[in-house]
Amino acid sequence: MAWRIGVDIGGTFTDVALVDDTSGRIGVAKAPTTPKDFAQGVLSALAQAMDRYSIKSADVGLLSHATTVVTNAILEEKGARAAVIMTRGFRDVLELRRSARPDLYDLFQDAPANLIPRRRRFEITERIGFDGAVITPLAEEEIDELIESLRADRVEAVAVSLLFSFVNPEHERALGKRLSSALDVPVYLSSEVLPEIREFERTSTTAICAYVGPILASYLERLERATKGLGLPRMYVMGSNGGVFEASEGVAMPAMAVESGPAAGVVAAALAARQAERPNLLTFDMGGTTAKASLIRNGLYETTPEYEVAGGASANRWMNGAGHPIRVPVIDLAEVSAGGGSIAWVDPAGGIRVGPKSAGAEPGPVCYGRGGTEPTVTDCNLILGNLDADSLLGGEMHINFDAASAAISEKLAMPLGLTVEAAAAAVIDVVNHSMAEALKIVSVERGHDPRDFTLAAFGGAGPLHAAALAEELGMVEVICPPIPGAFSALGLVGSDLKRDYVRTVYVRSDLADPDLIEQAYKEMEAEGAAMLDRAGMPLDRRQFERSLDARYIRQSYELNVPSPSRRFDPGALAQVSEAFHNRHKQTYGHDNRSEPVQIVSLRLAAIGEIPPLAVRQTPLASGNPLKGQRLMRGVEGLVLDRQKMPAGYLVNGPAVIESLESTICVPIGWQAEMDGDGFVRLMRLETGE
Repeated sequence: MAWRIGVDIGGTFTDVALVDDTSGRIGVAKAPTTPKDFAQGVLSALAQAMDRYSIKSADVGLLSHATTVVTNAILEEKGARAAVIMTRGFRDVLELRRSARPDLYDLFQDAPANLIPRRRRFEITERIGFDGAVITPLAEEEIDELIESLRADRVEAVAVSLLFSFVNPEHERALGKRLSSALDVPVYLSSEVLPEIREFERTSTTAICAYVGPILASYLERLERATKGLGLPRMYVMGSNGGVFEASEGVAMPAMAVESGPAAGVVAAALAARQAERPNLLTFDMGGTTAKASLIRNGLYETTPEYEVAGGASANRWMNGAGHPIRVPVIDLAEVSAGGGSIAWVDPAGGIRVGPKSAGAEPGPVCYGRGGTEPTVTDCNLILGNLDADSLLGGEMHINFDAASAAISEKLAMPLGLTVEAAAAAVIDVVNHSMAEALKIVSVERGHDPRDFTLAAFGGAGPLHAAALAEELGMVEVICPPIPGAFSALGLVGSDLKRDYVRTVYVRSDLADPDLIEQAYKEMEAEGAAMLDRAGMPLDRRQFERSLDARYIRQSYELNVPSPSRRFDPGALAQVSEAFHNRHKQTYGHDNRSEPVQIVSLRLAAIGEIPPLAVRQTPLASGNPLKGQRLMRGVEGLVLDRQKMPAGYLVNGPAVIESLESTICVPIGWQAEMDGDGFVRLMRLETGE
């Protein structure tokens, strides 16, 4: 490779991170996100980046992209006109859902509206039993009438989810073949999308694929044509599991791209954790629309198959029953509607609230001068002196201080009888508390003491708030990596190619046939090898990671444990049973080694290794980074230029450290130091203990 380029679409800006594999040089560029046509913003940011660093298309060896197209289509309910076909008598599986509710004591809460209305949910006569036996043959005479109904409804995609198709896909395949030949629309089969137990989650995942598939396909096809026209290499897309995949794989399984951008940031943080010798990190990624938190332990992040998307106006991902479930591996993180563009407002009781509404990229914060009228977190940081009107995007973006002050005065200060500065400070305190709760979700509520971790802060606004959050959680160290404002984009070019596969087997360990389990793994490995073949991945850079989901008999939920990479034999069966008992005791505090283990699903991750990436931006050997002084929350503080900070340079707060795409706030009681790899380390001088 020569240059690696990663492009990440954010709520306000589209970020580009560039890495020169030859010299290790890191570059960054930012352009405003274009919500009406995301591809326009991507191409604009790419052009700006390649021009700034004088990069020729032939010198680009890797192009990766994180997209919000899937998530936005679901959040805004602007997906394709999709239909779903189910076994007769099970038309309302999506309506019945599960019993989980986000608020246990709210008797009047409504479940999220179905993405596919009942008039486009169809039935067909057929029935497969739990053992795969055909109970009722597929009524092929009903298919022609079904096709006519789909045509009359002008559907743009079809999901097919029949009972127990994960055991025997015969009926789904026959129906899918007829539909594909008669209709010029994509058809998604649950036996291909998610051949796994649980009909609601399987149907929901397949329905979401149909709902967003045509939109994602159109977007990726347009973007790929444009990038190929520029002479750039094939484009990879970031997946929610922490790996990238080819655009064609995303079209086949659109649900993989749901948490595309946040996943890239966690991958980059894991790289930084190992490099900075901080294996235990709490990551904090604050952008223009949301703030995300995750946990890295021993240099590794965790994934979960339990994920709900579009849980109402606020993105409280951890609230079961709030959104639409999808069963794909997703990096475990908590997300709140708190970003630089989050709008501050006064509720009827006279309290200051922040979010969930965001000014986004259009019109953006008031200070951007693009028509915004509602005060945002960015406007408040500007008023308090945390941001400078002349430093954003290296001074390329015009900032209107007076407009921000007037909006805060009108909407917040005057209604509450406060000064503009006091109102702005209150907004920052409120949003900091909200983001601290997200950090507690992935630490305290998972049984981890945040004081045992280092906080890694990135995103355009993350380093501004990091020290305040660390104080609230009792943490004493924060690290801000190179190019924090485009750090997620940097993770795109350090991620391996990865695709996950699953098969439900549903067998007790004392009755299991190891040969049948090995055969299922081999079939998945063949699928993974075919995917890696299509990507042109060399044999010496391939690996397959096996795992399985297991539980005790009569339990409702499973735990995932690793499976040996060797041939699955009786010894491997005993090994995974022992691993399950240990995992169960670690998770729930007890186990029962006399009880057989029920193996539910086999999982395989097919990985194509991309050459390792060093997260490094070598600082100057010497220099004077001081730019001047300004008032920060009423106290005179230093203003430093991060690009001119030499290795070993120390500064005590109050201070801010400015760069092209982000600003670091060093409060009173904290000290910042530049290390030899370009990481800024914040250390708390007074722990209060």
